Amino acid sequence: MRVAFYAPMKSPNHPVPSGDRLMARLLIRALELAGHEVDIVSEFRAYAATPEAAAELEPAIQAELQRLRETWTSGPRPELWFCYHPYYKSPDPFGPVMSAEFAIPYVTAEASYAAKRDRTGWAAQQKRVGDAIMQAAVNISFTDRDRAGLSAAFPQARLAGLKPFIDTVLFEKVRPAPDPRRLMTVAMMRAGDKMQSYAMLAKALRLIEDWPWTLAVIGDGPMRHEVQALFAGLPGRIEWLGERDGAEIAGLLGGGGLYVWPGCGEAYGLAYLEAQAAGLPVVAQATAGVPAVVEAGVTGLLTPDGDVAAYARAVAALLDDRARREAMGQAARRFVLDERSLAMAAQRLDGILRDYAVTGAMR
Repeated sequence: MRVAFYAPMKSPNHPVPSGDRLMARLLIRALELAGHEVDIVSEFRAYAATPEAAAELEPAIQAELQRLRETWTSGPRPELWFCYHPYYKSPDPFGPVMSAEFAIPYVTAEASYAAKRDRTGWAAQQKRVGDAIMQAAVNISFTDRDRAGLSAAFPQARLAGLKPFIDTVLFEKVRPAPDPRRLMTVAMMRAGDKMQSYAMLAKALRLIEDWPWTLAVIGDGPMRHEVQALFAGLPGRIEWLGERDGAEIAGLLGGGGLYVWPGCGEAYGLAYLEAQAAGLPVVAQATAGVPAVVEAGVTGLLTPDGDVAAYARAVAALLDDRARREAMGQAARRFVLDERSLAMAAQRLDGILRDYAVTGAMR
């Protein structure tokens, strides 16, 4: 099919790296690998930090809608609209309208809805998200947690599951040579959940200063100085590697011994899959969407949400237990390469579209 792809929060072409941008790109590659022709139909960023800012976007939204109508009227039309990650701060203002006007199926991936936002000024944006979910031929969720949330809010919505995945090609080339004392982290340095995870990690590592570990941090961002300050007083322990490309990250992870990232508020965390693909066991929290990408007790350890002491104990336990650490690392690599590859995801995604969107369009 010819697929119109749209990511309202951040275009796949956005210059700033993020998990959202990576997943959008992965979905496009999965669609293409399945044989579909994908067009990023709009670069319009529908994200608004406040309800007032959302209202100010309306004139630009209407202009973009008109541009899309004219483009589709005079040229080839897509056969399906695929929207990635609509939520209350960045709903899809185009897909439901264009799909209805041009009689093509509408599909969402990683849509989310929180009824509590209706009471904080976001009711209009929430309605746009809810209406899109109900209109969709299928809503694809990446975690059981997200799917349950949509099911509770919209019992009649059509739902399907697709496990989080990565392109494993770079990691298949890696030959893990782990330094058993080298802890690894890959994360952007920005305010919010990322900063909270960095703060928790710093506190936990201070509790196990007597253990012989080092920490290599891959990543950069606007809060770099604040992040570095969290780890002050740990001389010789922290290596700041900055932003690296995919091949460099794969190689660096292959030389690590353990991946440490608490994962505060993580939707799921593709970096966990990358670390496991390189043969690293993970220590994270059993919170948000993290259990969707780490098999607790098999590919890593998941500790109670917010328990810094428990997190520190888990890191120390794997530092002390070489046999368990190595077994988990091997299991982690098999888990991702065998079950969470781009090729596997492309097959599953194509099946979902054929079961829901193609059949729905034929009806």
